[in-house]
Amino acid sequence: MPLSALPPPNRLALLLDFDGTLVELAPTPDSVVIPPGLGDLLARLSRRLDGALALVSGRPLADLDRFLPAIPVALAGEHGGVFRLSPESEASRPDLPSVPPAWRREAERLVEAHPGALFEPKARGFVVHYRAIPEAGEALRAPLAALVAKDAARFMLLPSHMAWEIRPRGADKGSAVRHLLAQPPFLRRIPVFVGDDVTDEDGMRAAREAGGEGLFVADRFGDPAGVRDWLATLAA
Repeated sequence: MPLSALPPPNRLALLLDFDGTLVELAPTPDSVVIPPGLGDLLARLSRRLDGALALVSGRPLADLDRFLPAIPVALAGEHGGVFRLSPESEASRPDLPSVPPAWRREAERLVEAHPGALFEPKARGFVVHYRAIPEAGEALRAPLAALVAKDAARFMLLPSHMAWEIRPRGADKGSAVRHLLAQPPFLRRIPVFVGDDVTDEDGMRAAREAGGEGLFVADRFGDPAGVRDWLATLAA
């Protein structure tokens, strides 16, 4: 579907990934640079969409709040492991398992054995980043896969941008989209999900199943700057 054929703002629910979609990827999660005016742009866009705007990210809510404080949009963090519909509302969590503490300790030891790798804890899982040492991707993957194999019915290992993530089954961006679409002001709107990574494909699929569209950044916009330009046009 061409961008010109997407629903008008009064019928649109817009669901946006964060890293690689709204902002450029960075060497580490904490080194992301927020473009000037991004918070104001999202606030204007939220008003244009009557509030039907959400960020759907693998990051914890605390990260999103730190980078974009008090923006008036819904947040789905940790791949649908936690939700908050507005800055004033309470966060809610689906009933999902957390990885065993021994798995976290093992992952931390693994990172220590590979200088340049980075351990990122999350409420119910964790991420091992290897952007600084791309040659170590497989050496990091194999022991993490062995951990997940101990309880594959409840947990999964997923690739991301130069990273491996262990998280509970049932927390993905597709489940996040379905949850948001059941809530006002997203209810009965046509969803469009924008993302850049394999972890975004579940969200795109859920949007299409609901009669909407999923858009890959590289295919439709080129890069996050192209996404921001499109959002500015939409907000005008």
